[in-house]
Amino acid sequence: MKKSLLLLAFLLTAMFVYAEKPKPQTVKIKTSAICEMCKERIERQMAFTKGVTLSELNLDDKVLTVTFLPKKTDVAKIKKAITEVGYDADEVVAETAGYEKLPSCCKKGSTEMKH
Repeated sequence: MKKSLLLLAFLLTAMFVYAEKPKPQTVKIKTSAICEMCKERIERQMAFTKGVTLSELNLDDKVLTVTFLPKKTDVAKIKKAITEVGYDADEVVAETAGYEKLPSCCKKGSTEMKH
């Protein structure tokens, strides 16, 4: 009986040790970000989004590159997080509540000086 339990414990341990770890995925999402304040706001939102391990917004092309764990989140949830904070995410339009909270310089079509 003891040998069976030891063997079972060894097999379970081996399964956990050698289990394949999920590989992160990367996605590029076009945003409506305009300025450095937008970049900070979006990247902060991504830092608090479950499953996101890395994000970086390039303001030149307005593309957010996000690395995430597919077992914890997916592209739709990432886009939703972006829209909640007031920005478009590819074909998904910004949520009104988030957009209204943005400073005027961060709103689409703004002619104010960019930060």
